[in-house]
Amino acid sequence: MDGMQQIETPADIIAEKLAKQRSAYLAEGFVTAAVRKDRLKRALGCLMDNKDEFIRLISEDFGNRSAETTLFADVAAAAGALKDAIKHVDRWMKPSKRSLQFPLGLLGAKAEVVPQPKGVVGLITPWNFPLGMVFIPLAQMLAAGNRVMVKPSEFTPRTSAFYKKVISAAFDETEVCIINGAVETSQGFASQPWDHLMFTGAPVVGKLIMAAAAKNLVPVTLELGGKSPVVVGKSADLDMVAERVATMKHMNAGQICLAPDYINIDKNRRDEFVATYTAAVEKMYPTMLSNDQYTSIITPRHRERIEGYIEDARAKGADVREINPAGEDFKGQNQANKIPSTLILDATDDMEVMKNEIFGPVLPVRTYDAIGETIDYVNDHERPLALYYFGFDKSEETEVLTRTTSGGVTVNDVLWHGAHENLPFGGVGNSGIGHYHGYDGFLEFSHQKSVLRHPKMSIGGLLGVVPPYTDKLRKNMERQLKN
Repeated sequence: MDGMQQIETPADIIAEKLAKQRSAYLAEGFVTAAVRKDRLKRALGCLMDNKDEFIRLISEDFGNRSAETTLFADVAAAAGALKDAIKHVDRWMKPSKRSLQFPLGLLGAKAEVVPQPKGVVGLITPWNFPLGMVFIPLAQMLAAGNRVMVKPSEFTPRTSAFYKKVISAAFDETEVCIINGAVETSQGFASQPWDHLMFTGAPVVGKLIMAAAAKNLVPVTLELGGKSPVVVGKSADLDMVAERVATMKHMNAGQICLAPDYINIDKNRRDEFVATYTAAVEKMYPTMLSNDQYTSIITPRHRERIEGYIEDARAKGADVREINPAGEDFKGQNQANKIPSTLILDATDDMEVMKNEIFGPVLPVRTYDAIGETIDYVNDHERPLALYYFGFDKSEETEVLTRTTSGGVTVNDVLWHGAHENLPFGGVGNSGIGHYHGYDGFLEFSHQKSVLRHPKMSIGGLLGVVPPYTDKLRKNMERQLKN
């Protein structure tokens, strides 16, 4: 964190603020559409009025991250989610009418499902997209009528400190507030009796969050990650594959939960892919160390972890190909914590790079003889957050998509399914629980309350449910069972 020290927020302070938010929520009663839109517009103002300062601080926290990356992946994505919620919240809030089993509907009963705020929601966010990972779920939480407390990442301390300043200027702390701190604060935050808790981060930490939430029976949304595979069919255009995988593998230096983690390709096309991918990377980044568009790894510890994966793979027999077109001395610097693009050929499961999510510009390459081998490989491992298929063979595409399970899929590209507000975003199993974005996020952070209204007449009496039981009940049930 470049010498910046996070001051921990004690658990009792967090509990006190939570109590104030819950009291304010209960006192408010029904949260009107006007109030929800006002809060969403204030959140949008926090983002847009301060975007240049956020861009500057994020780059400082990273060591280097281009303004273009933050503008595209953070600012635009966050603004899109907030604007989508403002546009649709009136419709999202409307109760949905439901049909009833025969003969209750004919007897005058009516039913609907009413979306109700859960109350006070806790949000623990990661460092890789400091704006998007706060404002996107916040959009759906506020649209659902909740009060929200946010615990941003300690790995972006400047950005997190600025959040506190910006949010406190726009919101009363009983509406939205920022809780800063590091590990101790996160532990105290996760242990609170929230009405809902969302965490985005690594699966190993997600398990700890879920265990802490379980003590208070708090429902959770866990957006985790894992090893998202790229499956390259024999019909795929390798120029397309190389450009699109390289683009997203190097955006934010691969520090994206949806980043393509490893690639599977027909062994007869491996060398052609390596050459095409290398050329694509060299065209995108003719220099890396001295290139402001090539993002740093967030901390020395994270950089050393990735370098350790590379060295472990080399020691275990992998063919490691570093892509460093300008021949820059990465080992001699590392003030900026950058890592050159790297291919790891002949990757095997005993290598650390194949056991762990990489979160860096390193791409292992696996080969297959038949596509079924890759399907079996994916199914033998934890279910990924995403799967990417390249190819124009529809039967093969169908086989890959129907025989594997992942949080989401993009065909003939990577990552883009996570950029659309009208598609639910989330993992499955080890890659996450629950989903958000757009209307699906609104539902995630709402309680769907069933409301049944019976008429003045006694339905129980008409059906014979009121004791003492007679043949009326038996005949009515037999009639119902025949329908």
